[in-house]
This record gives sequence, structure tokens and C-alpha cells, in this order.
Amino acid sequence: MTECVVNEARAGAQNEASAAKGRFDVAIIGAGVVGCAVARRFALAGARVVLIEKGADLLSGASKANSAILHTGFDAPPDSLEHALVQAGREEYLQIADGLNLPLVQTGALVCAWDAQQADKLAAIEAQGRRNGVQKLRMLGAKEARQSMPHLSERLVQALEVVDEHVIDPWSAPLAYLTQAVALGAVFLRHAELVRGSFDGGWHLQTTAGRVEAASVVNAAGLFGDLVDERLGLPRSFEIRPRKGQFVVLDKAAARYVPRIVLPVPTEITKGIVVCPTAFGNVLVGPTAEEQEDRDRATVEQATLEMLLRKAAEIVPALAAIPVTAVYAGLRPATEDKAYRVFVRAEQRVITLGGIRSTGLSAALGLAQHALQLHAGFGTVAHASPAVPTVRMPNLAECRPRDWQAPDHGEIVCHCELVTRREIVAALNSPVPPGDFGGLRRRTRAGMGRCQGFYCNARLADMTQDLWTAPLAVKAGEATR
Repeated sequence: MTECVVNEARAGAQNEASAAKGRFDVAIIGAGVVGCAVARRFALAGARVVLIEKGADLLSGASKANSAILHTGFDAPPDSLEHALVQAGREEYLQIADGLNLPLVQTGALVCAWDAQQADKLAAIEAQGRRNGVQKLRMLGAKEARQSMPHLSERLVQALEVVDEHVIDPWSAPLAYLTQAVALGAVFLRHAELVRGSFDGGWHLQTTAGRVEAASVVNAAGLFGDLVDERLGLPRSFEIRPRKGQFVVLDKAAARYVPRIVLPVPTEITKGIVVCPTAFGNVLVGPTAEEQEDRDRATVEQATLEMLLRKAAEIVPALAAIPVTAVYAGLRPATEDKAYRVFVRAEQRVITLGGIRSTGLSAALGLAQHALQLHAGFGTVAHASPAVPTVRMPNLAECRPRDWQAPDHGEIVCHCELVTRREIVAALNSPVPPGDFGGLRRRTRAGMGRCQGFYCNARLADMTQDLWTAPLAVKAGEATR
């Protein structure tokens, strides 16, 4: 099996390399959730698209770590671009989720006030939500709020219910966008960090994977968006200031106590620490908001993780007895301004989508629509819109039947998350196969459970042998450093 997968993966890489030698209508830099959504939108419009990613796989940067909430935009700045694009993105996700087999779990949310001062702010949050077009809002007293979520702390003073907040699978969605783009002829270039670019009526992009020619460029480089603009020879219009968020993932036993998203009353700096269910049956606590200079590395710190656990137990006391399944940290591409940093340079045919922070998962499809509209000012893409290909993603969510429940799955490889051999083989042979172990985990959930891969990693290493530049295990007899 492994040799077959290796041959197909190598053939795919050769095809990508040869396809990138042509001239593209649009080169998109950065394969996070926004870049994948933009690639899909332009491919659906008939453009010849190349998506350039410096990492081994999509979601190698900021997009791999988020709270997986599909926002209504009730708390977005009124009349802002962010508000408009969050709502446009949400609307499109609701339209396409069923066709792409993407999960959608309507948990609803409670914005909880834990003291009188916070309670005084709820009316303004409700008014802002209604101004933003979100009408399914309801002010609840403490007793009424606990009727919908009985395990909330007795300290609760008041809550604002936001009925239409959802949780989704944050990894399958961008993979679906890119898979559909690839089915439409888009090329996905990995290990292709942009070195420099020059423009003479068209773009000549030098990457670590070779040269790419394109008529236009969309910068969706996230944490490196300002640096990519500089490498394109553009003036710096914004500055990325990385903001770290640490998370704790609680065991699946926590799900019975947290059926809804619990949001804090936000501050001027952050939306605050959230306690929410996930589509995978766990409970997530986080994120923090910590400024740092390093754009590549987000560490987890014991004191902060202990603080998150204390916060979770203060909100839902029963969580104090629940074990931790995993901890992780991610970086958000914050800037000197809270607003989205979107710039159009028509003379050079460049669109920059910068400063897309915590609402990026919700706004991604809206940002893609917006980018295509902005691109129309450069001249239309001179191709007929193709037929929309059918793409169905494997289900990883607990709200729908999983592959282990179907016959002939081969074996259960990851017992913690009930991941089958058939799912792993399908991911490795998919149109956009994982480029590293993290990519495989995000496509299958393998290694993400209670043992964090202790029992299944040896099997996964055998199944993925020779596939990746950074293998999961060294071969017997190989020297290690």
C-alpha cells in the first residue's frame, strides 16, 4: 500500500511542478483558510490559479489554530468591512456546506456577564448585534440561562443569547475549498516561499520552488503579509504584530457540560477566553491574547494553561474534574489597527488581504468574494466560468456517522479518535494529499486523542514511510542528530 501511495504522491508533485511553468491569471500567496477560499472563488470564475505556500501543506500558518466558531458577526464593528465579510462568508458557508459535506453544529452562544459591571455592557452588545442585522438575540436572566446550560456557575449574573452561532470543522472547510479549486485546474505549490517579485505588466515571482508567472497577485500570507508586500516591491502599508493564543482541549467527557458556546463580555483588546464545544466532541478553552515578536513559534506555558483551566472551572465548575486531552498555541496576524487591512494596487495588479485575525474562518468566503470584485477593476478574467465540480469531504465530526461505523473499513488505526485505515489511505491518495504529519492529523483526526499518538504513531509512520520530507519516524539503521 505504501509504495502505491508514494508513487502517486511523487507523480502529483511532478505534475504540480510542470503545471507551474505556465502563465497564470492569478497567483495567490498563502494557503491558509483565506488563500484557499480565494483560490476556489477565482477558479470558479474561470481563472487559471496557482496557490503558493511556503509550508508543506495548507494551514501551515495561523489558520491551523482557531476556535472553530462560525460567527454571526453580532459583535463585529458596525458598518465595517469585517462585519460585511463575516456575514457574506457565513451566508455562503451555509449555502455550500451540505454540498461539500461539511459539518454545521448549531450550538448557539451565551455572552455571559459574571458581575454587575459586565452585565451593564450586555444591552450595548445586543444593540450592536441588532444593528449588524443579527435579530435572534435574547437577554436572559441567570436562572433562564442555566435552564439552557444547567452546569453554568451560580456566579452568573446575566447572559445574552445568540441563537445562530455555530461550530464547524475548521480544517475540512479550507481543504474543501482548495480541493474544489484543484478540481477546476488550480495548481497548489508547496515548499514555495516567495523570495521576490517584479512587475512589468505581469508578475514574475521567484519562489524556493522555482519561478511563477502570473498576471495578478493576491497576498493572503497571514503572519507574513507585510513582508510579502515588501518582497513584491510594494510600500509597507501595515505591520503584522503577532498575537499568541494558547488553548486547552478537554476530554470528550466534558461535552455533556458544555452544549453551547460560552463567550465573555469582550474588552477593547480581545474577545476573551471562550469555553465551547467542538465538532469533534471535545471542549475547547481559550485563547489567550499575548503579543510577541516571533512569527514562527508559538509556545505553550504551564502557568497560562493552568490559568485557562481555572477560568474554565469558574465558568463551568464540573470541568475541574475533566482531564486535558491536548494543549496548543497559535498566532494571529494582528496589526497596528483592529480593522482588516485590505489594499488594492491597480497599477501593479495586486490585492493584499492583511490583518485577518480571529474572524478569518468565518469571513474567508466573504473575503474571496470581495477579492474577486476588487480584481474586476484590473479587467475581467478572460475565461468562461466552468461547471462546478462535485466535491464531498470525508466527515470527521461527531454529529454525523463516522467511517468506523461503516463496514469494511480495514481496521481502526487510531483508537482514541476511531480513525480507520480506509480514512488514512483515502487522505494520502486524495487530490490534495497531506504534506506532513500535521496535515494528516487535520484530515483524519489520527493522533489527536487522549494518547496524542502514543499508540498509533508507529502504525502511521509505517503507512506514510517515504512520503514526506520530514518523516514521522526514521528507518532502522539511519543516523539521527
